[in-house]
Amino acid sequence: MHPNNIHNEAYNFEELEKVQPELSQYIITNTNAEKTIDFGDNQAVLHLNKALLKHHYKVADWNIPPKYLIPPIPGRADYIHHLADLLAEEKLTPEVKGLDIGVGANCIYPILGNSIYHWKMVGADIDENAVAAAQHNINTTKKLSQNIEIRYQDDHSNMFKGVIKEGEYFNFSMCNPPFHASKEEAAKTSRRKTKNLGREIGSPLNFGGESNELWCNGGEALFLKRMIKESADFKTQVGWFTSLISKKESLSKIYKQLDKLKATYKVIPMSQGNKKSRFIAWKF
Repeated sequence: MHPNNIHNEAYNFEELEKVQPELSQYIITNTNAEKTIDFGDNQAVLHLNKALLKHHYKVADWNIPPKYLIPPIPGRADYIHHLADLLAEEKLTPEVKGLDIGVGANCIYPILGNSIYHWKMVGADIDENAVAAAQHNINTTKKLSQNIEIRYQDDHSNMFKGVIKEGEYFNFSMCNPPFHASKEEAAKTSRRKTKNLGREIGSPLNFGGESNELWCNGGEALFLKRMIKESADFKTQVGWFTSLISKKESLSKIYKQLDKLKATYKVIPMSQGNKKSRFIAWKF
């Protein structure tokens, strides 16, 4: 992980239990006599997240509706830290403002961005229930409610239209796009993960996820080609546009779109253990 990521160290379950007592019932001992949880149990993951946010980021309370995406916090924090490195290359004003496209019910990126780097954040989503849940998650903590704004995106014709206001400027935008191309592909991946975690087929996926969080027509490559095209209309209002890319094979299609629009871009590699990931950043 990024060297500044506090989750590089093993979880301190004794401290986490103090702030989230409900976590205790999900803690188990592995074959190395170490405390852990069953990461195949979505309730265990949910209470671990609650504990991490309370203990490390001083979030008073955090929750999400059933079936919505439960984000793995260490990996989400990595995106934030690498974004901070990208922004450090720029001559920025003291106040940094970021935009999360597809903030989701969990609102995790604005929460981490503000908690770690004190960024002002705006989170936008097309899902009204997700917007309501995200608003609840920031309302529980005064500092978050003062520095994060949640916006409902009712205009689906452009990912930025109706979200970025006239005269408004963001130092960056970020996105965790749906990476499956169809419901069937998402279900297949879910079954494989469930099997790998040693759980019965049909069990709730450990990190959950609603339809618009997991898949879209054409998958992440087509989603990002559209985002890149639409971002050109807002090139004077955003410093760096960025997005996670789950599949390495999506890159060639994305490069082609960026080259077509004569954008400047770079890929920032990330890793969490054996998992390799990346995000792309572009500007005009």
